[in-house]
Amino acid sequence: MVDSIKIGNRDFALQGKTYIMGILNVTPDSFSDGGKFNSIDCALKHVEEMIRDGADIVDIGGESTRPNHIKISSKDEIERVLPYIEAIKKRFDIPVSIDSYKSPVVKASIDAGADLINDIWGLKYDNELAPLIAKSGLPCCLMHNRDSYENYNNFVEDVLDDLRDTINIATNAGIERDKIILDPGVGFGKNFEQNLIITNEMDRLLELDLPVLLGTSRKSMIGNALNLPVDERVEGTIATSVMATMKGINFVRVHDVKENKRAVDMTLAILNSCAKR
Repeated sequence: MVDSIKIGNRDFALQGKTYIMGILNVTPDSFSDGGKFNSIDCALKHVEEMIRDGADIVDIGGESTRPNHIKISSKDEIERVLPYIEAIKKRFDIPVSIDSYKSPVVKASIDAGADLINDIWGLKYDNELAPLIAKSGLPCCLMHNRDSYENYNNFVEDVLDDLRDTINIATNAGIERDKIILDPGVGFGKNFEQNLIITNEMDRLLELDLPVLLGTSRKSMIGNALNLPVDERVEGTIATSVMATMKGINFVRVHDVKENKRAVDMTLAILNSCAKR
């Protein structure tokens, strides 16, 4: 694996580090915080809070990806996200990620200053996206996803093979390997048991010799495991962030930045003390 990845104006060292990607949903129907931040002032205050609490990247989403969500047009998604990207880039010095799988949205976001492309379909939804990212020279986070959880033969190996296909799409389009982050796709194309398995075995993705991001924040896997509503899943999310840190995962994508940042930093302090013995 490469030693670092450049996102925006920042180099992220990849050895012995776990970084925090803070989530900013500007959708009215997000599963966890829909409508809370769909005004510029509220969003900027939240971004300021996330930065103060230790966020390393801000990830902006304009279309909900919760189960049974209603897809919106690229035009509507662009109109949602662009003002936020522009406002955050103008006010704050932090890398900004755009959470979209549609090439028109990604192109408009790149033009507005986005630093990272976060694609929940791993370049398999829109054939124009991979060449667009390659031309931009920007890094990308490519997630594992499937239309259904029913057709796996050997679940973890199939996830790895699917991600190998994604990597091939990326590199064949001209995206350099040192600009790719992988995401196991917890909550996407997987049932409850499969989500638990891939979370437990997330470090298998490191076999692909690329940095990895884990996104479990407030998801139904945690709600089902603990029988808790979406607004009471902080501790469950923290547990997965600690596991990710212990397994050498490089990024965690979370809503509750302060709590997860403290847990990650404490875990790193313990791990680093052991490494120095």
